Amino acid sequence: MLNRMVEDQATLDDAFHALAHPARREMLARLSHGELTVGELAAPHEMSLAAASKHVQVLERAGLVRRTVDGRRHVCRLDPAPLASASEWLRFTERFWNERLDDLQKLFEPKEEG
Repeated sequence: MLNRMVEDQATLDDAFHALAHPARREMLARLSHGELTVGELAAPHEMSLAAASKHVQVLERAGLVRRTVDGRRHVCRLDPAPLASASEWLRFTERFWNERLDDLQKLFEPKEEG
């Protein structure tokens, strides 16, 4: 059980780290429409292939991208599964804070005189 929790936390950490950079988020958005090469992912950002490849490596470590090599072409495709863990965590924290904020609001509501 503990090993599973540690693995889940590492997966979540990797996903949020990957999502922390705007270029990587944009790459994921573009990959949601289909496979692209590393060069195609680099083009809108005016970045080198080496820089784009480093971003893709971060996305791969997070499990968000799968890369296949076809000769000199490195083709990337989206694997959205790790986003489910991130989404689940965000839903949990949203519920937690909504409940706390509801409790706080009740403290400031006028008391009914009775």
